[in-house]
Amino acid sequence: MPHSDPDPRSDAHETPDSCGFLSQFGKSEDSTEWHSPAPVGYQRGRTKFVVVIGTVMSGLGKGIFASSLAKLIKDKGLSVAPIKMEGYLNIDSGTLNPYRHGEVFVLADGCETDMDLGTYERILNQELTRKNFVTAGQIYTEVLERERRGGYLGRDVQMIPHVTGIVKMRLRELAMTGNNGKQTDVVFVEVGGTAGDYENGFYIEALRELAFEEGPESTCFVALTYILEPSILGEQKSKAAQLGIKRLMEAGVQPHIVACRAKNPVTDKVMEKIAMFSNVPLKRIFSMHDRESVYAIPEEMRAAGLDREILTLLDLHDRTSPAKEDIARATWLDFSRKIYATKKHRVELALTGKYAALRDAYASIDKAIEHCSIALNCEIRTRWIDTSDLTDDSLTAKALDGVSAVIVPGGFGQRGVEGKIRCVKWARTNKVPFLGICLGFQMAVIEYGRNVLGLAGANSTEFEPNCAHPLIAELPNQKKLEGIMGATMRLGGQEVALESGSLSSFLYGGKTEMRERFRHRFEVEPAYVAQLQAAGLRFSGRHPKYPIMQMLELPQSLHPYFTGGQFHPELTSRPLAPNPMFMGLIAAAIASREPEFAATDVGRRWVRGASKPVRA
Repeated sequence: MPHSDPDPRSDAHETPDSCGFLSQFGKSEDSTEWHSPAPVGYQRGRTKFVVVIGTVMSGLGKGIFASSLAKLIKDKGLSVAPIKMEGYLNIDSGTLNPYRHGEVFVLADGCETDMDLGTYERILNQELTRKNFVTAGQIYTEVLERERRGGYLGRDVQMIPHVTGIVKMRLRELAMTGNNGKQTDVVFVEVGGTAGDYENGFYIEALRELAFEEGPESTCFVALTYILEPSILGEQKSKAAQLGIKRLMEAGVQPHIVACRAKNPVTDKVMEKIAMFSNVPLKRIFSMHDRESVYAIPEEMRAAGLDREILTLLDLHDRTSPAKEDIARATWLDFSRKIYATKKHRVELALTGKYAALRDAYASIDKAIEHCSIALNCEIRTRWIDTSDLTDDSLTAKALDGVSAVIVPGGFGQRGVEGKIRCVKWARTNKVPFLGICLGFQMAVIEYGRNVLGLAGANSTEFEPNCAHPLIAELPNQKKLEGIMGATMRLGGQEVALESGSLSSFLYGGKTEMRERFRHRFEVEPAYVAQLQAAGLRFSGRHPKYPIMQMLELPQSLHPYFTGGQFHPELTSRPLAPNPMFMGLIAAAIASREPEFAATDVGRRWVRGASKPVRA
């Protein structure tokens, strides 16, 4: 009898092997060409997919668009889970140079990811995991390791169906468990790069297959494109956008929605052209032009009706909760209105790092500052200073003159380190509010050792292995301490025990323990801790079990606000919940210029010594 291909959407076509992966390949080498893997118990069509693919050029803000749209759907009471699919062969983003790819964003589970994951966490106020991030390197590694184990039963392993099969499996696994262990209503997929790139072609093909296999009303494709506006012509041109969308359609993907990035609002004429050449109704063409704030985009999407179009395309109207949407919308509108309000306070802040020429290298710090600006009704002007240029104290003083707060951020490598130490010294001796982050925390320890304890030659073994006083070092038994992340890196969320009555405890609402995210290898050398503390430097945050210093501060008698964390507090800052260490820094900076601020309700919460701490 002739062989009849099974329907890939049929529940009977589930995976028979223990991994829930190999589909029907276990029957015989040539039994079928269908390869539609899914986890055991997966219900096809239950989870919907929104796929955002770029055209024309990269860097248009796919993450901002996808996260804003996901927020609208989440506000309606549905569960959402984003996933970023990168085309590069790296296993993760941990080894990428910030100049090449912006900051490395670290998730709570220790996964080092693209900076877009930070956008999703901030907009959705949702903690993500390694399930929300995939690279071509991960996909190819999984395929090749499976092949070496004999997992394909003699088949020749190919891009289609095996590589695309892994992609579909990853998406369905995320759909099954989401970020809360339950099947997700909508998975938002962001494909890195642009349509037509070699490296992401297999993702687009896998998503085309996924839409077919999941069935009607299962998948919504969004094309994010770019509208040119050459100054010499004085008008918008849509041809590049048309050709970019055409490349996507040539790959078998018909977009349902088109978002048009542009400097100015996209004209009706241009949107009509886009609609005509993309087969997308005009009501589903969205002008994603430059706004004063990205936080305004969700409400403008709602006004344009994009959320309703998504619900219609995916047949999700019956899962929504108008009551939840009303509450979420009111909360967000209250927040977003504060963005445009006239600011009562003004602060100039110095961000002193080695990647100051590229703001994306400190994207999360920039956002954490922005969150504080809105919460404290304060205009914050950030002065970006490259510490590689600060070769002596006079240059440092000139660069920092007039600032009300100093941040020394993290980083790897020796370049710019001495300049960072000079910035710490300037902030400490001039009693200017200071925050040291990760490497900045370590620089504060070294500066104190050199200039207060008089330890000539104090340094980190990262930069000078045989220095006279290794205040910062890779601890000999570090690998044994709770199996700290892989080799010697500490990555992801870790507990921090806070000393009662300290500035650290005050900032975190009087708590004696909190959790922040780490990404570092070197620690404060325990042999020097007692000596440093005797000289006034207080280690107010420590590992709950081991002699690992995680926060430092100076008493108020020595400095109004001098603190640092071995972790990255910027990674947990959210629009509606700014990180406490940043709030304390900016509040201290305001109080240094406006002493009466400390007596306000907000001041009493964030300025140490103003009064008894008041919970936010």
